[in-house]
Amino acid sequence: MRVRAAVVAGVRGLMVSVVALAGSIILFVLMILSIVFTVLSIGFLTTPTVIGWVRSFANWRRVTAAEWCDVRIPATYRPLPPDLPGGPIGRVRLCVHLLKDPATWRELAWLPADMTAGFVTALLPAALIVYPFEGIALGAGLWRAFTDGSRIGYWYGFVPIAGPGTGLLAALLGLVLFTVGVFTAPRLLTLHFQLTRTFLVPGQGELAERVRVLTETRRDAVDTSAAELRRIERDLHDGAQARLVAMGMDLGTIEALVDKNPEKAKELLTRARLSSADALTELRDLVRGIHPPVLAERGLGDAVKALALRLPLATEVDVDLPGRPDAPVESAVYFAISEVVTNAVKHADADRIWVDMHHAEGALRVAVTDNGVGGAVVGAGSGLVGVERRLGTFDGVLAVSSPAGGPTMVTMEIPCALS
Repeated sequence: MRVRAAVVAGVRGLMVSVVALAGSIILFVLMILSIVFTVLSIGFLTTPTVIGWVRSFANWRRVTAAEWCDVRIPATYRPLPPDLPGGPIGRVRLCVHLLKDPATWRELAWLPADMTAGFVTALLPAALIVYPFEGIALGAGLWRAFTDGSRIGYWYGFVPIAGPGTGLLAALLGLVLFTVGVFTAPRLLTLHFQLTRTFLVPGQGELAERVRVLTETRRDAVDTSAAELRRIERDLHDGAQARLVAMGMDLGTIEALVDKNPEKAKELLTRARLSSADALTELRDLVRGIHPPVLAERGLGDAVKALALRLPLATEVDVDLPGRPDAPVESAVYFAISEVVTNAVKHADADRIWVDMHHAEGALRVAVTDNGVGGAVVGAGSGLVGVERRLGTFDGVLAVSSPAGGPTMVTMEIPCALS
């Protein structure tokens, strides 16, 4: 069991090290260039996009840290202003807002550390698991390929390979390194994520920063609720209420005509019946938009499966939930998934969507993947901004991986317990 955990940590560490080195170097260079161009007043168009890429990169690391090593790295971004205008003015205001966010500068400081110390701490678990096999192979006879028996032709660690004796020493050293790796590989991978946490989490003012972020997200939730109430009132006034008023007027007319003109009364009665059916349909749609009945009756998994059946794309839903989260969390996750899959249908040019939901280590995790064209980012004008705010109300995290050409994976995580 310990060997298996070490091998898994090695494979994960190798993957993270490759991504850390390549991703951090590219994003650090792009971010520095964008900030320099912003100082020169020509980088307002690119800086928000680059910062969005950096945040997606950091959010991916947050998700993997929580899933693989149970290291929690809270996202403390300042919520985007809800009233950003479109066009160049909105782009400038967004750029200023992002550059004023302390989280932006913490991530800028984290990128060089990630490409150096982060790369080493992620690569070490893989090295301690893979490198020993070379020593064992040298002891088994591979030493002949590196020496003619009269001179040293190769070094394994600090062992000079010169013959069968030194080959056996190399095998012994390999066994020692493998034993060390078995006991330390998972801890070294955890160390990598703890290093990431050191840079991405605020220092002395962490508590105050968390309170500020949560206060702002709660305020966004209140504003969103108020806007939703106004939408419901407007829909009721313009839709069902208008139909019910018209139906009442028709019934009054029918009452006056039932004796004088029965045929006309029957015609109006038919129209009133149709109006009542339309009003009932509108009320059902309105209720479904507030809280789908299947969500209340059968839970999040079945509600998402029902949502998938209504989509025009082939959608696979994999659910592993031994219980149900609290109703507010359940509703937030459902509508977040609904928004993400709607974006995929409208903009991704995909023909298949996969939704995976499971609960582990005190958090509900959802991954929505499509095989579309990619290029999705979290930024002004993106539907994912609303999803991020919705999850932020519950201290949730949103991570987006969407390279050009696809596929796109949107990962959501909300701390919660199941009942």
